[in-house]
Amino acid sequence: MSVLIFATNNNNKIQEIRSILDNDMQIIGLREAGIITDIPEPHPTLEENAREKSTFIFKITNSNCFSEDTGLEVIALNGEPGVKSARYAGDENDNQKNIEKLLHKMSSVNDRTAQFRTVISLILKGEEFQFEGICKGIITEMQRGEKGFGYDSIFIPDGSDKTFAEMELADKNIFSHRKKATSKLIDFLNNYHGKNQN
Repeated sequence: MSVLIFATNNNNKIQEIRSILDNDMQIIGLREAGIITDIPEPHPTLEENAREKSTFIFKITNSNCFSEDTGLEVIALNGEPGVKSARYAGDENDNQKNIEKLLHKMSSVNDRTAQFRTVISLILKGEEFQFEGICKGIITEMQRGEKGFGYDSIFIPDGSDKTFAEMELADKNIFSHRKKATSKLIDFLNNYHGKNQN
């Protein structure tokens, strides 16, 4: 079984990724890998922050690993909160405060279209590869649902009438930006291993 270190301490993200991957891959988070640290996210793009995290972990472990950075991009707010999604309302990374700030800024906005965008940075044998997943949808006027995390309670993906927070994980994966990026990662790994065997 292949082992990949997932450069995150977010158990919700680990659970989502594990629900997508097949049994040939074992995903371990930073705590399981014995790494107790917060990795900086100083860059202005998801791509650069994802690379920062995967590169950081590879340097200290010399092991195959991947990271992801995800942002909610609201069209009427010129892409906000975007790369600052996790710390939109401050450095304490408070999901509820982030949601309240976003809904307040959109209180008089008619165009509520938005998208979640995930960028995965994989480092395999010292080489980096990136994969993107996008889920388009709309921002609700109030929170709905108790499941999920982050902005899930105010985002309805195109093709559904439920927020992510009203869905079971299997249903969320039908639409999910993280699922789309992870599927590209899986396809790449399967083809990569196939090439190595030929």
